[in-house]
Amino acid sequence: MAEGALNHLGQGRVTAYSAGSKPAGYVHPKSLELLASKGIPVDGFHSKSWDGFADTPFDAVITVCDNAAGEACPVFMGAPVKAHWGVADPAHATGTDAEIMGAFESAYRMLEARIKALLALPQGLDKKEFAAALRHIGETVS
Repeated sequence: MAEGALNHLGQGRVTAYSAGSKPAGYVHPKSLELLASKGIPVDGFHSKSWDGFADTPFDAVITVCDNAAGEACPVFMGAPVKAHWGVADPAHATGTDAEIMGAFESAYRMLEARIKALLALPQGLDKKEFAAALRHIGETVS
C-alpha cells in the first residue's frame, strides 16, 4: 500500500518501491481493493524481495511493518537515509470481512498521513535533517 500511495500522492516527485525480507509471493487482495477504491492504479503490483534492489541507489529506505524494526536491513547503494514507520500489518487481521477491511483502511490512513507529512517537508534538507524529519514523522504522525 505504501508504494502505491507514495507514488500516487507524490505525483511524480518521488519513485517508491515496496519490498520485504520475506515476501509473501502475492499482493493481498484487500490491499489492491483498498488502493483501487482510492483511485490508485494497481496494475503491475507484485510481491518483491528487497534482494532485488541491492544495487539500486535510494535517497531513503523506510520500513513500515511493525516487525521490521528489529530486522537486519540489507546494505543499499549510496548509503540512503533509513527510518522506521511502524504500521500494524493488516494482512494478519482476522474477523469478518468488514473487520479485515477496517484493518487495511486503518493502515492506509496512517501511511497516507505520514506520506503527506513527508511530501510537505521543505526541499533542500541535508541528509541529517532529512533523517531526523523522517524519524519524527514515524514517531509523531498517526
